[in-house]
Amino acid sequence: MENSTLSFYFRFTMFANIGHYRFIAFIFCLLLFIFTIFTNLLMIVVISQQTTLHEPMYIFIACLSVNALYGSSGFFPRFLMDLLSDTHLISRPACFTQIYVIYSYASCELTVLSIMAYDRYIAVCLPLHYHTKMTLETVVKLTALAWIFPAFSLAACLCLSATLPLCGNEIHKVFCANWNVVKLSCVNTAVNNVVGMLLTVATIFLPLFYILYTYLRIVSICWKSSAEFKGKVLESCLPHTISFVIYSIAGFCDVALSRNNLEVTNPFIAVILSLVFVVIPPALNPLVYGLKLPEIRKHILRLF
Repeated sequence: MENSTLSFYFRFTMFANIGHYRFIAFIFCLLLFIFTIFTNLLMIVVISQQTTLHEPMYIFIACLSVNALYGSSGFFPRFLMDLLSDTHLISRPACFTQIYVIYSYASCELTVLSIMAYDRYIAVCLPLHYHTKMTLETVVKLTALAWIFPAFSLAACLCLSATLPLCGNEIHKVFCANWNVVKLSCVNTAVNNVVGMLLTVATIFLPLFYILYTYLRIVSICWKSSAEFKGKVLESCLPHTISFVIYSIAGFCDVALSRNNLEVTNPFIAVILSLVFVVIPPALNPLVYGLKLPEIRKHILRLF
C-alpha cells in the first residue's frame, strides 16, 4: 500500500507551514479568486461589447484576461481545497495536469505581453504603417501563435517528465511544479534539463529580451519628440510596462524559491513567494488596464 501511494500520489509539504492560519488564508484566497474572476470577466465583457475597443491593443488586453481566467481556474480550486484538508495528496495525473495549466498560463502571459510590445512598437515607431501592419488577420495570427507555441512546447516537456521513474513523492510547494517533480527522479535527468533549458529560453528569455528591445526603441523615439507626444505614448505604454514589471517580479520570486534550499528559508516567506507567481498578475492586470486606460475606464464606469 505504501509503495502504491508513493508511485501514484504526490504530497505537498508546504501546507504544514500555514498551520492555524489556514482558515484565514482560505477566506482571503477565496475572496481574491472571486475578485480575479469578476474583474477579468468584466474586462472581457467590456472589450467584446464596445465596438470602439475592437482594436489590436484592447484585443490583446482581453487575451490577457482570458489567460488570467485560465491560470486562476487551474490553481485556486485545488489550492482552496488543500487549505481545508488534513491530507495534501494529489494524484499523478492531476499533478501533471496542474503543471501544464499553470506553466502554459505563465508562458502565454509572456507571449501575449510580447505581441502587445510589438503592437506598441508599431504604433509609436511606425505610426503611418500601423493600420497596414496590424490588420485583423495579423492580430488573429499573433494571438494564435501566442497560445499555440507554449501549449505544444510545454506538452513535449511534460511528456518527458511524466515517463521518469520517481524515488520520492514530496513536493516542497503548494502546487505541482515540473522542476520539483524532476528532482524526485531515480535516473539521470540530463535530457529533461536540456529540454527544460531550451523551453525556458524560447518561452521566457526570448520574449523578455524582445519586450526590452521594443521599449528601448520606443524610449529612443520619445527622447527626440515633443512633450505632448511623450504624454500620449506614456498613457498607452505605461499599463503594459507595469504588467511586465509585475510579471517579471512574480516570475523571479518563483525561480528564486525553486533554486534555494527551503529548509533554511522562512516558511511563511516560502509560501508567499510560491503564491506570487500564480496569484498577483491575474489579480492586478485588470486594475492596471482598467484604471490607467481612459477608454476602458470610461466604458466600465458607464456599465455600472
